[in-house]
Amino acid sequence: MSSKGSQLTEDTSKASRSASEDNFGPKAIPETITANSYKKPKQKPPVPPPIPTITVFYGFLLVNALAAAFAPIQDCDEVFNYWEPTHYLNRGSGLQTWEYSPEYSIRSWLYIVIHAIIGKFGSIFSSRPSFEFYFIRLALAAVCAACETRLFSAICKTFNPRVGIIFGIVMVFSPGMSHASVAYLPSSFSMYTTMLGMAAFMDWRGGLKTAVGMMWFGIGAIAGWPFSGALVIPLLAEDFALSSMTGDVSEIIYRYLDGTIRSLLVLVLQVAIDTFFYHKVTVVPWNIVSYNLFSGSSRGPNIFGTEPWDFYIRNLCLNFNFWFLLALCAGPVLGIQFLLQGRSTTRQSPIRSMVFAAPFYLWLVLVSAQAHKEERFMYPAYPFLALNAALALHTILAYIGSSDPTKIVGKIPAKLKLYVVSLLVLFAIDIGIARTYGIYSAYHAPLEVYAPLHDAKFADTEANVCLGKEWYRFPSSYFLPRGMRAKFVKSAFDGLLPGQFNEAKTGFGLFPGTWLIPPGMNDQNIEDPGKHVRFTKAMLRMLADIRVD
Repeated sequence: MSSKGSQLTEDTSKASRSASEDNFGPKAIPETITANSYKKPKQKPPVPPPIPTITVFYGFLLVNALAAAFAPIQDCDEVFNYWEPTHYLNRGSGLQTWEYSPEYSIRSWLYIVIHAIIGKFGSIFSSRPSFEFYFIRLALAAVCAACETRLFSAICKTFNPRVGIIFGIVMVFSPGMSHASVAYLPSSFSMYTTMLGMAAFMDWRGGLKTAVGMMWFGIGAIAGWPFSGALVIPLLAEDFALSSMTGDVSEIIYRYLDGTIRSLLVLVLQVAIDTFFYHKVTVVPWNIVSYNLFSGSSRGPNIFGTEPWDFYIRNLCLNFNFWFLLALCAGPVLGIQFLLQGRSTTRQSPIRSMVFAAPFYLWLVLVSAQAHKEERFMYPAYPFLALNAALALHTILAYIGSSDPTKIVGKIPAKLKLYVVSLLVLFAIDIGIARTYGIYSAYHAPLEVYAPLHDAKFADTEANVCLGKEWYRFPSSYFLPRGMRAKFVKSAFDGLLPGQFNEAKTGFGLFPGTWLIPPGMNDQNIEDPGKHVRFTKAMLRMLADIRVD
């Protein structure tokens, strides 16, 4: 038998020994439970990551940086609800959606200010607007890489190094992560904080980190997307169940109170910043929840389009292919493995593994139950999807890696099993790379088509760049010269288009466009003719004179 074939069996035996010998996790709680035994369990030295942490970070950063440089913008909300307000804060102009009207105020300026500060710092190195755009994207790539590395390390230490490696493969080679990692969207921000929250709940070394985990999920729900907070429910349920077993009610109350206070401090900061910009006390997370759940049939998310129940299944098959199918199988695979073998293949009990598999199922059910569906709604759950896939594949490998001659799987040559598994993994990787490149090659044009406007002959031109029926492909004002503004002409689209942030300066204080009520806005997606410009003879002559080589 080859050395590679032997390694497959050896890994399985190591995993089994690790699961049975380790006293780390719910399975290891002694029969007589005390508060001290729960808070300070005897722990074996942590398993070192199979790859140096800094190497893992650079790997994630490289992949994310490529996405920052080449990934197209897939959601027009990213442009009009986030890039445009950032452009307004840093450069004095931008398109304004109804969500930023003080009448409705369902977008937080805290999230925008964070990115505007990063962009302002980037403008020190170059005055080109597009440089600021890519600088912010690169910063997002770095933040995402740091969060991925933290979670990778926690998975290796808590579950098994092989689970961590599979998790890394899913995150690196999936098309879904390629655009979610650098998308300027609250759902991507929630994905970052989800990874940090998962790591906190996962790693019990040094004591329970419930408050830290709650804080990260709270930050994602407050500064990012409020609904993403639902992902923490299974993790809190586990923490509550284990704490109830110790009988130490005061300890669990303290941890929950600590996590809640940390989250509320972020909310106070957000309210203060939004009050400054909107010139009225505003609690944006509540406004978002209220509009989406309690606004009635003539308002709410459904007026912007609905999709069938299987939308996310089809979408995730495209964005995660083989890995999504494994993620769906994680719960059954863990259950069957425990029933057949009676032990875990990781350093955690099957029950605790299922706890971390549960949030993905919960989230998939919640978002699928909503009529209005968008790809970005799944972003916060992507790390859980990758973990589920890793746990499922690891468990399957542990089973088929058995060399027990009394079992059918043990009679299959190890080399053959290795080849089959390798082909499946390589196929999933190849499909992911192919789709990622396909998306780039088919949809990257909007990021390049405005480049000729930066030619020297247009340097001092003050003009409008008119957008027609494909207005939603506009990559943001960061791709226009300083003197040009984006405008809309009438097309087949009959919904509400963005307006312009008020650019008044004298006598209105700082950023008047954030608190002056813009004309023609509504929360029912009703078309406003005032958002359109009409062609004049002068505009047509100018259009005829502009030639781009």
